[in-house]
Amino acid sequence: MRFFKFLLLLVVIAGAVVGYWMVVPAGPSTETFVDIPSGTGSEAIAAQLEQAGVIRSQYGFDLLRLVKGGRLRAGEYRFDHPAPMTEVYARLVKGDFFTRTIVIPEGFNLFDVAAAMEAAKLGTAADFLAAARKHTELVAAWSPGATSVEGYLFPDTYKFSPHATEEQMLRVMVKRFTDRAAKIGLVAGRVDVGKTVTMASLVEKEVSVDSERPMVAGVFVNRLKLGMPLQTDPAVVYAALLNGRWRGTIYRSDLDFDSPYNTYKTKGLPPGPICNPGVAALKAAMNPTETDNLYFVADANGHTKFSPTLEGHQANVKSYRAAGGR
Repeated sequence: MRFFKFLLLLVVIAGAVVGYWMVVPAGPSTETFVDIPSGTGSEAIAAQLEQAGVIRSQYGFDLLRLVKGGRLRAGEYRFDHPAPMTEVYARLVKGDFFTRTIVIPEGFNLFDVAAAMEAAKLGTAADFLAAARKHTELVAAWSPGATSVEGYLFPDTYKFSPHATEEQMLRVMVKRFTDRAAKIGLVAGRVDVGKTVTMASLVEKEVSVDSERPMVAGVFVNRLKLGMPLQTDPAVVYAALLNGRWRGTIYRSDLDFDSPYNTYKTKGLPPGPICNPGVAALKAAMNPTETDNLYFVADANGHTKFSPTLEGHQANVKSYRAAGGR
């Protein structure tokens, strides 16, 4: 009889200990990261969590796994408050990874995006650029001859796991472009998406006021019809970036540089986008304003002045410079 009472006492004590492990919150009160490599076994995960101070007992975690089941997912996790072991376990089954946030504004080109990725500690800029040039199959439906995914990384705020590969991140951003483009009717087969995105990228870089974008697109359309060079400075900058010769400002040698992106020397659209345009620029490229204008220049207030004649354009440029512009 005493033996059974003793055994019952042990069971009660064991149950209390297990309940304490499971229910009573434990863990750090300050930010703690636990990075679980791919292929790590459940017992090793439990030991890693205990060592990091996230749970009280690895054995309790192993027991919980036997009861709950499910697959624990590798990745980096962030813990910043004491929590019951059941909550910790649920997060690992769900894959509630720590993510890093990256903001891609309208007009960022691949070099800008790559630098932002590196700054967010999501890999190196060099690796991102290499992946962006390698995985052109992601945009082949729109631009079969593309040499990179430039133009199709939709400007937005993204959250990526530090374990995400460059290809995975590119796929997410291209998918975001696909979804947004479809909403405005920019779909392969209906329009020439490659040319539209290229035009939109020029418009994106030339003006910052959304209401002026369709007029700028209209000017470019007119120039193309007349066989005039587009003469857009952002494309010259992009040509310099591609060839590793960008020095922070446009020099005469940049305007004379032989590149299909140099719209001072080469007529027609560049062979591909020069940045990643937003919705307003895409809409402008799809619906350019019908106009007689052939020229435009910024004014002192950050808006744009348009002109159908070179004489009018030169007068606008003179006014801009008189107001302190360059």
